[in-house]
Amino acid sequence: MRLLHTSDWHLGRSFHRISLLDAQRDFLDHLLATVEEEKVDAVLVAGDVYDRAVPPLAAVELFDQALHRLAELRVPTVMISGNHDSARRLGVGSGLMRHAGVHLRTDPEGCGTPVVLSDEHGDVACYGLPYLEPTLARAALGAEEGGHTAVLGAAMERVRVDLAARPGTTRSVVLAHAFVHGGESSDSERDITVGGVSAVPASVFEGVDYAALGHLHGCQTINGRVRYSGSPLAYSFSESTHRKSVWLVDLDAEGAVAAQRLDCPVPRPLARVRGTLEQLLEEPGLETHEQAWVEATVTDRVRPHGAMATLATRFPHIVSIVFDPEIRDTGEQVSYARRLRGRSDQQIAEDFVGHVRTGRAADALEREMLGEALEAARVEEAQEESHRPRGGTPPRSARMHSVPADAEAAG
Repeated sequence: MRLLHTSDWHLGRSFHRISLLDAQRDFLDHLLATVEEEKVDAVLVAGDVYDRAVPPLAAVELFDQALHRLAELRVPTVMISGNHDSARRLGVGSGLMRHAGVHLRTDPEGCGTPVVLSDEHGDVACYGLPYLEPTLARAALGAEEGGHTAVLGAAMERVRVDLAARPGTTRSVVLAHAFVHGGESSDSERDITVGGVSAVPASVFEGVDYAALGHLHGCQTINGRVRYSGSPLAYSFSESTHRKSVWLVDLDAEGAVAAQRLDCPVPRPLARVRGTLEQLLEEPGLETHEQAWVEATVTDRVRPHGAMATLATRFPHIVSIVFDPEIRDTGEQVSYARRLRGRSDQQIAEDFVGHVRTGRAADALEREMLGEALEAARVEEAQEESHRPRGGTPPRSARMHSVPADAEAAG
């Protein structure tokens, strides 16, 4: 039996405020073409169909179109909800969709009820385990403990019980949305540590022929029978080195797995570049990134004015800029109290401005504004002092400048 394993579509997601809807539409066109060209027997979608619980209308329409096209091809589709999806919203209409060959699994209590597919070698029981939030799924699955490993283990126990009651020739596939030990994460995945330790051992899937995983955005193999397809598009610059793909999985008569990666269309490459503004504008080696979506890290000691607009003259698709000035460490260790000694409030405030702006000190207008603000604070403080009973709380200036002796000694 030939299966196409995909996940983490995140329909409706943008990339640094750039809509990816057209790119997601291109991916779905590619997916459907692959189903036809490779004579796929079933499509597996391992969660995170949408990017958020209440997706935008355009994303819902795109999903609806994809379902209609899959149904027209008469290719069964098994799909689970992920941690980005609203399981209840995604599952609406699942009973009707089943008659069209689209099988949505969003209820934890249905973990042990498979979609049974058949080929010339017999049956393939396909179990859908939606994302199992430990606090919510523990009672439904009767897990003895909390945490991801416990609830996923309880779900897999239901799978094994059902599978044991079937003929011995029945092959088995599980879809799951989880973080499995050995997987490599990226910045664009939502943290699922709430409810216990997030990672689960791959051994939890023992006893089934293939585990089609979702959640991690990099395509990767945990072992020969446990794989992540990854997301079809890059959703953060941490994925700039990913090769986006889907798995084409063949199950033979004995349940042995042969898997092949098929590349997904890339709307625009991603690139991370680093250097001073002058280096980024002049470095010949960066020519290959001029049409990419770019994240530039600018290392000038003083933040350049209008850096984004300037860099856009060379990188018209720059979407992110990071300032990381390269400052030499003088090795001088001076205590905070010693640095303040003998300096006025005005000087301290001006030093702070220069510090947070990495070398660009306050100009004349800013120094004047700081002086006015400090003078206003002193006037207000004097008025408070005139109404304060003797022995009361000391004025703010005294509290600001008092330094405990042990702090001075500690340095």
